[in-house]
Amino acid sequence: MKKIFKFGLLLILLMFTVIGCSNNNSKTTTTTGIKVDEKEINTKDAEFTIGIAQLAEHPALDSAREGFIDGLDELGVSAKINYSNAQQDQSVASQIVQKYVGDKVDLIYSIATPTTQAAQQATADSEEKTPVLFSAVTDAVKEKLVESNEKPGGNITGTLDEAPMKEQLSIFKEIDDSIENIGIIYNTSERNSEVQIEQAKELEDELGIKIIEIGVNSINDVTQALQSKVKELDGIYTITDNMIASSISIISEIAIENKLVTVGAEEAHVQGGILISNGISYYELGKQTAEMAKKILVDGMSPKDIPVEKSKTYIKNYNAETLQALGLNEELKVFEDATEISAE
Repeated sequence: MKKIFKFGLLLILLMFTVIGCSNNNSKTTTTTGIKVDEKEINTKDAEFTIGIAQLAEHPALDSAREGFIDGLDELGVSAKINYSNAQQDQSVASQIVQKYVGDKVDLIYSIATPTTQAAQQATADSEEKTPVLFSAVTDAVKEKLVESNEKPGGNITGTLDEAPMKEQLSIFKEIDDSIENIGIIYNTSERNSEVQIEQAKELEDELGIKIIEIGVNSINDVTQALQSKVKELDGIYTITDNMIASSISIISEIAIENKLVTVGAEEAHVQGGILISNGISYYELGKQTAEMAKKILVDGMSPKDIPVEKSKTYIKNYNAETLQALGLNEELKVFEDATEISAE
C-alpha cells in the first residue's frame, strides 16, 4: 500500500509540475501562441488600445516603434500599447493582426510592408474597418495599400521610408569621383526593394554611375552573393530593405575588407558599419506617424482623409570607425556637416 501511495503522490506532483509549466507559458503568450507585450502611456486607465505589428527585430523597425510610442506620449495620447513581432514570418504577421481585429483595438500600427498587407487583409474581412497606420513602407501605391498618397481612400494611411536616392548616390562622387560601379543588394521577393533598384538605375546617366544588381532570397545568401560580385564594385549602396537591414554588419565587414565606400539609406545602417548616410531617421518617422494617430484617435479623422506622408526629417551622419578603416580623409567636405557616430 505504501508503494502504491508513494507512486500516486509522485504522479500527482508530476501532474502539478506540468500544469504549472503550462500556466507559466500562458502568461506570456496569447491563445494563438503570439507573444504580446503591453505598455500603458500617460495613464493606467488608458483611453485607447493600439496594436503594433512589427515584421522583424532590427534597429530600423525597432526605432520606428519606439518613435511612435514616444510620440504618442509627447502628444498626450492616453493609450495601452500591445506589441507583437512576426519574426519575418508572414503567416505569423497575419495571426497578429487578426487577433488585434478580434480584440477590437482602436488602431493598428503596422511596421513594414508585409505586416501592412496582412492588416489590410484582416481589416477588409471584418465588419468594422479598424484604422491602420503604417510605417517603413516604400511605395504604398504600387503595393495597392492606398488609392493614392494624396487620397488614401480606405482605412489605411501612414508614412513612407522612401529615401532621397539621388542625394545619397551623389555622395559616392563627393568622396571619390572615380567611383562608377555601385552594387545594390536587394531582396528579390520584396517589391519595395525592386522599386528602389528601378529608381537607382534611372539615375545612372545623370550621376555617371552604373548599378550592379545583387539579388538575394534570404540572409544566408548575402555573403556569397556579395563576394561573387565584390571585385566588380567601387562602392555599395544599402537600400531600405528589411532583409538587408538585418545583414548590415555582414555587408559592412565585406566592404571594409575590400576597401569599398558604402552609403546607406538610413542612419541605422551607419550604426551597423556603413560609412555614411544622408537619409531618414526611423525614430523620427515613428514620431511623425504618432501625429497621424492623434488625428484619428483624438480628433476623429478618418485614414482616408489623411494623406500618406514622406519623412520630414533627414539626418546626415558617418561612422568614424569605418572611415578610419577605409583610410579616408575626414577633412573631406562631404563629412563637414555630418554627425560622427560609432558602430553599435
